[in-house]
Amino acid sequence: MSNKIHRSILKNGMQVMLKEIPTSPIISSWVWYRVGSKDEPTGKTGISHWTEHMQFKGTKKFPASVLDKSISREGGTWNAFTYLDWTTYFETMPAGKIDLALRLESDRMVRSLFDEKEVASERTVIISEREGHENEPLFRLGEAVQQSAFRVHPYHHQVIGDKADLLTISRADLYRHYRSYYLPNNAVMAVAGDFDTKTMLKRIRDLFEKIPAGSPPARIQRNEPESTGEIRLSVEGPGETNYLQVAYRFPHAQHEDFFALAVLDSLLAGPSNLNMFGGGISNKTSRIYRALVDGEYAVSASGGAAVTVDPYLYTFTLTIHPKRKPQETLEALDEEIRKVQEHMVSSEEITRAIKQARAIFAYGSENITNQAFWMGFAEMFATYDWFTGYLKRLSRITPADVQRVAREYFQPRRRVVGTYLVNGAGG
Repeated sequence: MSNKIHRSILKNGMQVMLKEIPTSPIISSWVWYRVGSKDEPTGKTGISHWTEHMQFKGTKKFPASVLDKSISREGGTWNAFTYLDWTTYFETMPAGKIDLALRLESDRMVRSLFDEKEVASERTVIISEREGHENEPLFRLGEAVQQSAFRVHPYHHQVIGDKADLLTISRADLYRHYRSYYLPNNAVMAVAGDFDTKTMLKRIRDLFEKIPAGSPPARIQRNEPESTGEIRLSVEGPGETNYLQVAYRFPHAQHEDFFALAVLDSLLAGPSNLNMFGGGISNKTSRIYRALVDGEYAVSASGGAAVTVDPYLYTFTLTIHPKRKPQETLEALDEEIRKVQEHMVSSEEITRAIKQARAIFAYGSENITNQAFWMGFAEMFATYDWFTGYLKRLSRITPADVQRVAREYFQPRRRVVGTYLVNGAGG
């Protein structure tokens, strides 16, 4: 894969990254904003996600009633995502039709309407979405674990926000959030596909450079204090299955230990797909799967971490086997972690774990949409060099590195253990 990227910064501070890929007549264009649930104060949780929804309600030039039809009629796809540290919008179009996407994004960077009726309608939609999640045991458990893991840092709350805030956020709140963060100097545009760089850059300048820069957005700076001991919690509710989540405090993506931990992840639980578009390889050869699922401590077992700006979590999620109690399943998990901490993993097993991590990383980086995704995504928590150097840094990891990070990070004092118990189930 060629990594030749053309980088520019427009006069208004907007960062532009262009990558010519002439293998297919397709172009994928992404606009990333450095704003996510981390930027939400108490009382305004969920406002970034709600603002994303409002970006699909139209501008005067692109009314909501014609937006989706316009994209689909031209053979394109589009979507948007809000996460902890960022919000992003993308369109993947036939190469000759990409100008529609560029015009749309430049217009809604500054001219989204935020109509009062649409705000009210979306309030109903998002609250309904939130209530639907609350019927899911793993959402309820995951939210409780996240809230316990972060008492101070704004990673404390779910991206969708708290229902109390969703009931009270106003149109003025949403519009203020939009104008504070949807700025060219707070944005990265990443475009990959079949185009001429000079022509594409000129068109982007024509559409975006006239948008005025704004004051750098205020950021919430509340570092989470070091944990002083293990936290345990339980959530009870309806269902047929008990679950266990074990979340360890985990370093941010630019930390030097992230790569050794990525290999440990591959070894223990099967490699995490860092690309949000999912897919990949089975984890049935991982240590956790073989010990807990094959050993009938769990019906399913997975683990993984996210790439984030600030330290976050590595989370094991286990569906407890009907014949086991949660404590038995937890002890089986602890035993597998202890084996890595106390006994040096063989070079052959590390090589296999690195190979799997490399494979899933490559799988999530191959098509044009994914390549454009990574160009902007990497800039949200590091730089594109993080992406291009990822495989090389993985290949340097040794068995001693893996044992060291297992001992340092996977300690009971650094974790939250959450159990979801079906009403009436015993612990």
